[in-house]
Formats: sequence, C-alpha cells, structure tokens
Amino acid sequence: MADETRLIRAGNSSKALAKTVGPPIQKGSTVLLPDAAALYDDETYVTYGRQGLAAHEALREALAVLEGAVGVALYPSGLGALTGALLAVLETGDEVLVSDTIYKPTRRFCDHMLKRFGVKASYFDPRTAPETLLAKASDRVRVILMESPGSLSFEMQDVAHVAALARDRGILTALDNTWGAGLIYKPLDHGVDLSIQALTKYVGGHSDVFMGSVAARDPGLVRALNEGVVQMGWSVSPEDAYVMLRGLRTLPVRMARQGESGLAVARWLAAQPEVVSVIHPALPGAPDHALWARDYTGACGLFAFVLTPGPVKAVEAFLDALTLFGLGFSWGGFESLAIHCDPQLKTRKIRRDYGGPLIRLHIGLEDPQDLMADLRNALSVYAEAIA
Repeated sequence: MADETRLIRAGNSSKALAKTVGPPIQKGSTVLLPDAAALYDDETYVTYGRQGLAAHEALREALAVLEGAVGVALYPSGLGALTGALLAVLETGDEVLVSDTIYKPTRRFCDHMLKRFGVKASYFDPRTAPETLLAKASDRVRVILMESPGSLSFEMQDVAHVAALARDRGILTALDNTWGAGLIYKPLDHGVDLSIQALTKYVGGHSDVFMGSVAARDPGLVRALNEGVVQMGWSVSPEDAYVMLRGLRTLPVRMARQGESGLAVARWLAAQPEVVSVIHPALPGAPDHALWARDYTGACGLFAFVLTPGPVKAVEAFLDALTLFGLGFSWGGFESLAIHCDPQLKTRKIRRDYGGPLIRLHIGLEDPQDLMADLRNALSVYAEAIA
C-alpha cells in the first residue's frame, strides 16, 4: 500500500485499552461499525459520535444511580435541560403551570419560545396549597414545572403532594432540582416525573464546564427525552462529560462542607444589625423549614438575606466592599459569590416586600470565619452609605 493509505490505517489498534479509574475520552464523530447490518441498528449500537461515547455513557450511568432513574439525558447547559424536558413532552395547545420563582431564563423560554409554538405558560405562587393549584388547573395542563427552593427567594413547595395530585389527573411534574443536586433531595423518590438539574453548578463544582441533565423512571419518558436530544441535535463534548463525571465523584464531600459553612454564615448574618432577615430553608424558624426538614437530607451553600432599607448605591457599595466574594451569577463552584437580586424580581407576577434589598450568597470552600469577616466589613460600609 502507498504511504497515504498506510498512514490512514497506522496506529488504529484493536488492542483493549488499559483500565483506569475514569473512562477513556473518546473523540470521534464517525463510529466504525462491525458489519453492514449494524449500520442502521440504532437499538444495539452507537452509530454516530453525537450520541455519546465512553465518558458520556459513564456519566449517564452514574447520574442514573444518583437520581434513582431508569435513564438520564444530557444537555449542553442547565437551561438546555429545562427546555429539553419541556419540548420532549409538550405539544401545541398544551398548557404548562410554572412556579413564579422559576429560574429567570426558563421563564423567558416559556414566555417567548413556547408561546410561539402554541403552548401557554401560566404562573403560580409557589406557596399555593397543592389542592388549590390542581383545582385551578385546566384540562389543557400537561406539565407542572416547579423549582424548590425557588430561585433567588428560596420558597419551598410540597413537591411530593403536588406530584401525587398531578399523577391522579394525568399531569406530568418536572422539578428544577439544581439546589438539591440529586444528592440532598431526590425528586423521583418523591413522585416527580422529570428531575432536572444544571450540572454546571454543584456536580461540576469548579465553575468551568456547562451541562444539564434530565432523569426519569418511566421508560416512555426516557425514550421521549432521548428522541428529543437526537432530533434537536444536542450534544456535549467528551472532555466535558469526563470533567463532569470527575466532579460528581467528590460531590458529597464538597456539598456537605459548603452546606455546613452556609448555615454557619447564615446564622451569623441573622445576628447582624444591618440584616432584616435571612432566607434559608434549613434554618429553624424559616417559613418553609418544616418542608425542608421532611424532605431534605442536607443543605447546599446557596441562600439569601435582606439588608435594612437603603438605596441601590448603598447596595453597590456593600457588594464592592467584598473581597472574598466574587460578583457573579452562576454558583455551585468552590468560590463564594454574591449578587443583588432586586433587579431580577421585577419579572415576577407575584411581588413580595422583603423589607429591604435582597442579596443572594453562595458559600464556597473558604473558611467561614474569613467570609464572616469579609461580610462584616462590607456591612459596615453599607451602614455608612445609608447613614
């Protein structure tokens, strides 16, 4: 054979790969099949690299174990997982009931893209009693989409009760469980049909990779999710799947530490004179603490608190005075973060008066005493700004 031909074939050994603790990172769009009959046998073989190779399969299997699922679909982002779950089960003429405290980009998708496709999105107060919510649900409702605790303001829902009543009506339930990460809360065990999370956050854990997942126990829903992934052309890279699986291995250790540190900082904040209230469902006395205590096995490091009333410039002075907290929207990584929530709350149907500016914190892996000292300095700056 000519060099051109031999170079195409050289190095393509069929020798078995060495066994490592992580899966191999296979890079390939073309998948070579064993014979002609396999070319169109999608049930038995992976016929195209976009379907996922070794690292993807290992990640899906591990997430299925974590979630207690029959199958898991992967998406390029958490928002991709949320939109993918809805597109997999909704049709023109359907209605979806959405918690008013849902992740803002999900609301944007519901209000614009779903509306274009002839699907109506109706929003409800997350503290609506489950019986009241289902009583108001029209016959067009196909899905109830929840997020508990709610984005930014951390309202809890009785997810299990909603799921049970919805099942009796033939309505599917879906939950954005990014706060629980499939570890401290397991939606499928509580009757939810579609467990969704932004793996970008706690599973990845290092603020350097995007991905989302949807887990289900019903084989028909798993099939619908997988068909949606194929038909929409979604895929994640093998490197990202490997990194995400690596993050998953240390999720319990990181989340336990960040949950403990978060509670320590939350308790400390509750005693500061510049703080009106702390919104953390794991704190005894919180409005929804009983639901958290019933359903959750732990907490993560994400919560909010309310400053005493003051102008936006004072809030900005507080944030700018922080040195250990980064100012950023994503969370779940090893670093602590802070944002001002009020500008995002304007899109909600239900407006609540929290008694002052709402600040969201993500507590990372730093020493909580150092974080408290940083917050104490910033709170003093805030007090001076409003004096």
